[in-house]
Amino acid sequence: MSKSLQLHLAVCKPACFPERLAINVSGLRYETQLRTLAQFPDSLLGDPRRRIRYFDPLRNELFLDRNRICFDAILYFYQSGGRLRRPANVPLDMFLEELRFYELGEEIIDRFKEDEGFPKEEERPLPEKKWQQKIWMLFEYPESSSGARIIAIISVLVIVISILIFCLETLPEFRNEKERREQYTIAPHPTIPNETILIPPGFTPFQDPFFIVETICIIWFSFELIMRFISAPSKMHFFKDIMNIIDFFAILPYFVTVGTELAKDKGTQPSVSLALIRVIRLVRVFRIFKLSRHSKGLQILGQTLKASLRELALLIFFLFIGVILFSSAVYFTEVDGTGTNFKSIPESFWWAVVTMTTVGYGDMFPETVAGKLVGSMCAIAGVLTISLPVPVIVSNFSYFYHREMECEDTRVYHHISTSLWEKDGEADEDEEDEDGMDEGPDYMGDYTLLYGQDRAICTPLNGTLLAEICAGKAAGDQKEMKLFFKEPRVTQV
Repeated sequence: MSKSLQLHLAVCKPACFPERLAINVSGLRYETQLRTLAQFPDSLLGDPRRRIRYFDPLRNELFLDRNRICFDAILYFYQSGGRLRRPANVPLDMFLEELRFYELGEEIIDRFKEDEGFPKEEERPLPEKKWQQKIWMLFEYPESSSGARIIAIISVLVIVISILIFCLETLPEFRNEKERREQYTIAPHPTIPNETILIPPGFTPFQDPFFIVETICIIWFSFELIMRFISAPSKMHFFKDIMNIIDFFAILPYFVTVGTELAKDKGTQPSVSLALIRVIRLVRVFRIFKLSRHSKGLQILGQTLKASLRELALLIFFLFIGVILFSSAVYFTEVDGTGTNFKSIPESFWWAVVTMTTVGYGDMFPETVAGKLVGSMCAIAGVLTISLPVPVIVSNFSYFYHREMECEDTRVYHHISTSLWEKDGEADEDEEDEDGMDEGPDYMGDYTLLYGQDRAICTPLNGTLLAEICAGKAAGDQKEMKLFFKEPRVTQV
């Protein structure tokens, strides 16, 4: 190397070469520019005062005993100016823990959760009054206390009993017994001969055991809904909540049924009352959705359907096109046959739907050769049509399921600290206080990893690795001990 080149390198060393920092992550060495890390000065690697704890002066690098694969995404975050992407083979909870270790900030973590599909956490204000707060916590947050858990268990049991009663009362044995007890009896008129009168039954629907159990369940549902409404911090938000709407429609059929039973005594037409009661009883089946308040599985199913609305719409659209095409084709191939079931295209819709979904009830089937050929094509097209969007829906369900399972583990794990500046005991702290080593400088630039311009590094270090070097300091080797000064440094790998 010529003297002019050496002189040029000596002059340009502080200014011409970019200042770099070497980072060792569990044995894998990375190198990046300091200005890359300085884009986010509030993070662990971007703040010189924070990263000093992990600096290894012997190897002239930072040492982090962390996950290597996650660090690739962390380093890319700095290099790209804020783009955060989770590696495909890294669990969600592990990556979130790494984000918190590198102190990227709550804003970055919230943005990452939003990209991962987490529902945006809305602020849940508590009521202003103390008694309202206690009631709200009891009925809205089952995990808040043991009393809240007991109330949640009672609510689930009442929901299960209500659904069980709804199903059992339709059994023929109970239905026939109820109809027999409610029948009118014919008796001779007490004063007019050859005349009969109708005697109403002595048994009323309000004496039915199923009705009594249903009344007890409705009392609990109403009590739960009223307590939530009284203690709700925002009445407008309370009415907009879908779960509260489900709770309201869960108790509405009971009161409508009671009203119709009372109206029978006032001359209401039985046909009208019977039709209304049947519709109301059908609405009662939606009471099962009350379990979604306490069931993670139903919540995952709801999130999957919400995220797959586009795929579901695509599936219905494909099915609609196939039904129109094949019902028309099978009608024109079977219309001339004797005793055919395909009397019109709308009546052929049912056969097309059943065939495309591969159910095949057999109540309608083609008999001609051309009709059978159309039926074969319809079955094959149905399999292909349904198989296209279904994997996307299954993938969404798998994602939400694994995300909930990963975040469900609430156990606390503690990583071994990799900081080189930890004290071994109280003796080190006292010695450090006496020497005045705990006082840092007023200024620390991006290129100064150790504080103290003319200070040796032996005292803050932990362990006995540098015992001989520190002994050399006492022997007069202080010039070799000044390893790092307040100047730009170049790290070569």
